Amino acid sequence: MGKVIVVVSGKGGTGKTTAVGAIGSCLAAMGNSTLCADCDAGLRNLDITLGMTGFAVSNLSHVIDGECTLAEAVMKHPTIENLSFLDAPPFYRAEYDLKKAKDIFAEIRETFDFCLLDAPAGIGPDVEFAASLADMAIIVATGDASSIRDGQVMSVKLREAGIEDVRLLVNRVRGRIFSATGSTVDNMIDAIGARLIGVIKEDREVTLSANLETPLVLYSRKAAAKGFLKVAQRLAGVDVPISVK
Repeated sequence: MGKVIVVVSGKGGTGKTTAVGAIGSCLAAMGNSTLCADCDAGLRNLDITLGMTGFAVSNLSHVIDGECTLAEAVMKHPTIENLSFLDAPPFYRAEYDLKKAKDIFAEIRETFDFCLLDAPAGIGPDVEFAASLADMAIIVATGDASSIRDGQVMSVKLREAGIEDVRLLVNRVRGRIFSATGSTVDNMIDAIGARLIGVIKEDREVTLSANLETPLVLYSRKAAAKGFLKVAQRLAGVDVPISVK
């Protein structure tokens, strides 16, 4: 039985979508059948991170509405074996049939080892919808004060949605920010109240790979790529130590 993981952030700009694409690509490269599903209705940038712009014909909304099957909506990655993509609808509809959506994600669990949901940033019904479909959550936060505060709120909301396994991914780490503010990764863990899943350093290769629409795992072997690989290994059950430096 596969696992559905919703990836969230309290604010935009934390690198949440990049994290979904990078972790999903690494899980697939490790041999796990992996689905990256865009739940950020309206903005829909996960396809760019995965290098799959223009691939999707149908989206999650079409599957929920019965206009196509899950197999018809899911697109296989052209380069990375075991990686698939499900696009988001152009807008969120409050009247989505939650029971039908949960049935679809039950099918996803039977089909894939992992499914990563790229949820919208912030708090709202669309985030609650994505969280209601997941078994686990990852909060992506940076070291700035507003991101930490928003992460605290997200942690509470996720547990209210019934997700007990909530993890923290500290992303885009820049030493000068922590030095200037006096904050540390340990402080972030205490403030947000989630178990640490990884620490990713700021890396310009991430921006370059996105602009070139190339998955990070195919573009770089530098700091961020190595960090996301370690996160994927931990999710797959590999005992990989976490360095907070």
